[in-house]
Amino acid sequence: MWSRRLVLGVLVLPLALLVFGDGPASRAPETELATGPRPPRGLPQPAMVSRRDWHADEKLVGEGPHYTGAARAVFVHHTGNPNDYDCADAPELIRAVQRDHIRQDGWDDIGYNFLVDRCGTIYEGRAGGVGRAVLGAHTKGFNVDTVGIAAIGNFGEGVAVPKPMLDALVELAAWKLRPGADPLGSVDLISTNDESRFDEGQVASLHVISGHRDSFETRCPGDALYALLPELRERAAKLRATVPGHSAAARLRPSL
Repeated sequence: MWSRRLVLGVLVLPLALLVFGDGPASRAPETELATGPRPPRGLPQPAMVSRRDWHADEKLVGEGPHYTGAARAVFVHHTGNPNDYDCADAPELIRAVQRDHIRQDGWDDIGYNFLVDRCGTIYEGRAGGVGRAVLGAHTKGFNVDTVGIAAIGNFGEGVAVPKPMLDALVELAAWKLRPGADPLGSVDLISTNDESRFDEGQVASLHVISGHRDSFETRCPGDALYALLPELRERAAKLRATVPGHSAAARLRPSL
C-alpha cells in the first residue's frame, strides 16, 4: 500500500505540466491599485478557507497584491490533479500550486483568486482580500476586471463533476461578479497579451462565465466541467435574481 506522502506526490505531479498555460497578471493602472472593498452585492459571502488556514507560504510571495476593477467576468479552470484525493489534503495540493506558480512560472503568488475542492470547500487564492478586486494571474490576456476560480481535479471527458463542487462554483461566481453583471450574458474584454487566443488590443466577446479554453489554447477546465458551464450560468443567474437590484441582470430562461 502506498504511503500517504507518496500518494500526495502523485497527486501534485500533474500541476507542473498544467500551470504553464496560465499567463502572468498584467499590472493594473496606478489609479486602480488602491481599489477598496466592493459595494455590497446583496448576496452573503460564501464560507471559505483563508490563506492563513490553508497555510499559504507567505515567504514565497513577491510583490504585494495589485487591484483592478470589480469582476466583469469569471474564468473557470481546473488544476489537473487526480480526482480521488482526500479533501483533507486539499490545502497541501493548493500549496503545491502556489509553489509552482511562484518558482516555476515566476509569478508573485498563486495565480487563481479562488479554488474549490471536490467536497465543495472554497479556498482563498491570491492574497489581497476576498471581497476586493484582486488582480490575478489566471487567464493570460484577460486578468483585468476578471476573477479566476480553479476546481481542484481533472475534469476531462466522461469524468463526473462532484455536485458539492459545482454548487460551490455557482455560489462563488454569483457572489463575486460585480453588480449588474449578467451570468447569462456576454462581455467585451480587451486582450492584453498576444499569447491568448486574441491579439493584444483585440476586443474579445466572451461569456460572463467562461472556461479558460475560451480565451487560451488549452483543454482547461476539461470537457466535463466545460459542458456544465451553461448550468452554472443558469444557476448563478437565478441566485442573483433573488437579490433586489440584480433582477435586470438575471434574465432567466423559461423553465423546461
